Amino acid sequence: MTGPDIEETVARYALVNGRVILPDRVVHDHAVVVRDGRILAILDASSVDHTVPQVDVEGRYISPGLIDIHSHGALGHTFNEPTVEAFSIITGENLSRGVTGMLATIATAPLPDMIDCLRFTRGWMQGDRPGARILGAHVEGPYFNVEQAGAQDPNNIRTPDDGTVGGLLEFADTIKIMTFAPELDGALDLTRRLVELNIVAAAGHSSARDSDVEAAMQVGLSHAIHLWSGQSSTIRQGPWRKPGLLEASLTFDNLTAEIIADNKHLPPTLMKLAYKCLGPDRLSVVSDATSGAGLAEGARFRMGEMEYEVHDGVGMLFDHTAFAGSTTLLNEMILILTQEAGIPLTEAVRMASLTPARVIGVEHLKGSLEPGKDADLAIFEDAMTVWRTIIGGKWAYFRPS
Repeated sequence: MTGPDIEETVARYALVNGRVILPDRVVHDHAVVVRDGRILAILDASSVDHTVPQVDVEGRYISPGLIDIHSHGALGHTFNEPTVEAFSIITGENLSRGVTGMLATIATAPLPDMIDCLRFTRGWMQGDRPGARILGAHVEGPYFNVEQAGAQDPNNIRTPDDGTVGGLLEFADTIKIMTFAPELDGALDLTRRLVELNIVAAAGHSSARDSDVEAAMQVGLSHAIHLWSGQSSTIRQGPWRKPGLLEASLTFDNLTAEIIADNKHLPPTLMKLAYKCLGPDRLSVVSDATSGAGLAEGARFRMGEMEYEVHDGVGMLFDHTAFAGSTTLLNEMILILTQEAGIPLTEAVRMASLTPARVIGVEHLKGSLEPGKDADLAIFEDAMTVWRTIIGGKWAYFRPS
């Protein structure tokens, strides 16, 4: 049977004749049995009840659906646009890449605009929408160190003690991650408030010293975004070397972190270093994709009030002095991790599924092929292009013939 036949006729089926990517190994001659939107079992294909309809995936990989916890947009749109068109295009493109869950990442912008985006995200999550599921919002800013602004709009950067935090935190039910610079005035109080609200407190776009990071960790800081990007590093004060956010992120055991594995933001040596320091259970791969993802070389795109261009396969400022997010989506990054950084496929997939699910606290439902979890799956070709994507047991994407 094919995908559409399954969707229309049964609530239980088995995916057979695939290479099943489990958290620690790839197994052959096994079936993934789905029932009522969840994974019922993973078992030897010969053990599948003959009455269960079977879908032959013809030797392709059966993978957990990918989860992107840091993605701004695609195809000329961003999550800073609170419109049905923007959200539909972004989530649809990600679905076609095997991404089944993502955080709508909202960049620094005028505070009323950020609040409008959070309000729209909340409403979007309450409906039954096509495309990859929005699991919440990642608020990237506006409480950053202007010295590490990167592609964030410096005109809208704030400090956590300016009285504006409360407006954003009215959407605590929607926000999964908030990223800020832990050295700023008011940052420790912000960290405490986020932890109380069950929001991941993350460090980024920061000139922090390791002592600032330690102080924030003592009150609940647990994550660091895009290693090497917008992160302070070691400086000298007289004869003394003072480590920064980068060294803290690579060293402190209680932090999780992200890399943008587009082979542009980080060369293979740095991807390997991050992997060696944190391992696949603490290191997530994120796209940090902007509206430039999927656009042609030279195309211009916007994020909030800022404009950038696609140059050499990555988003850049017009003067080419800083990156402006990635134009590569998550499925392509898995191939880069395996081919360029030498990371085993199972671990690369884990870094794009189970590990980000754990960061945002949904690993009991998503992120790996295990009985009882949501049947969010991607079926990949060898080049990690998508043949089919399944969300909640329903066939959500079919590659055009």
